[in-house]
Amino acid sequence: IVFSTTTPTGAERVKLLYGNDVIHYYFPYDIPFVIKRWLKQVRPEKLIMMETEIWPNLLITCQEDHIPAILANGRLSEKSLRGYLRFGRFARKVFQSIRVVAVQSMDDAERFKQVGVRPDQMEVTGSVKFDVSQPAVVREQAEAMRRLIGTGRPVWIAASTREGEEEAVLAAHARVCEKIPEALLILVPRHPERFDKIAQFCEQRGFTLMRRSSNRACTTEHKIFLGDSMGELPMMYQVADVAFVGGSLVDTGGQNVLEPASFGLPVLFGPSMYNFATISEMLLCEQAALRVDDALALADQVIAWLSDASERAKNGENSRRLVEENRGATEKLVALISALD
Repeated sequence: IVFSTTTPTGAERVKLLYGNDVIHYYFPYDIPFVIKRWLKQVRPEKLIMMETEIWPNLLITCQEDHIPAILANGRLSEKSLRGYLRFGRFARKVFQSIRVVAVQSMDDAERFKQVGVRPDQMEVTGSVKFDVSQPAVVREQAEAMRRLIGTGRPVWIAASTREGEEEAVLAAHARVCEKIPEALLILVPRHPERFDKIAQFCEQRGFTLMRRSSNRACTTEHKIFLGDSMGELPMMYQVADVAFVGGSLVDTGGQNVLEPASFGLPVLFGPSMYNFATISEMLLCEQAALRVDDALALADQVIAWLSDASERAKNGENSRRLVEENRGATEKLVALISALD
């Protein structure tokens, strides 16, 4: 198996998860002669792309070389659809070069049809993100971390926050601390190169913080625990009582809300969730999550859930049930990939 990634963060994640069991490449520039050379070197039997990774020259060249391609866990937002429609005939050629488009929802299927995907190319498999699971060791690590940050404290997490979002999160946490002085915020920025900057930002806003990388225990003086580590977000979710999923108070389309939901956490997110539109609506409909529009609304809902264990548990159980009821997409995808020839 050959993995390709486009960022150092992605490369590190592959190395962490699989070590030397797979081959890793940075994905080459999507230029015809570069792609042809790369395919000649790798000589793949099949190409599997995830979600939104549409590389025109790669797909067209694979079709010419009779390498079957599948778009796995495919999704297409309204914003992306408008972008592809501007390319008209060329976009249709690119999408019709994919052997199988396995989409997350009927809404995604309708949008893919508009860019030229034929019904005989398409399968609705659901989202593989519902199949999230964690080894038992993660729960054991979470128990150890909970002791590190303080077993009796109310804890909320702001996960995968993006540039410009931390200011709203810290404003919300200041309000939370006014009502619940012992509350702790676990803050996990999306990109590791921002860790130092965010640590400074927290201190400038008057918060005493502890960094995960220090591996030291929090005291009651620490109001923020900065998750400046890689691969530990699932563990940190299990430490928290309430989860806010970032990338949603700024216009970046949101991050994966199903991971905290799978742990039975009540989930909050902002208005920008176009990357997870169907999933976020499912959570809202099942009273498993709430949408907040700004720092004030975020703070008020965190306070409400941290103050009411019964209401928090009800929303968390709704989250867990929704995830359990929608599992199975991975098995369907494996069958489709196995059938490609």
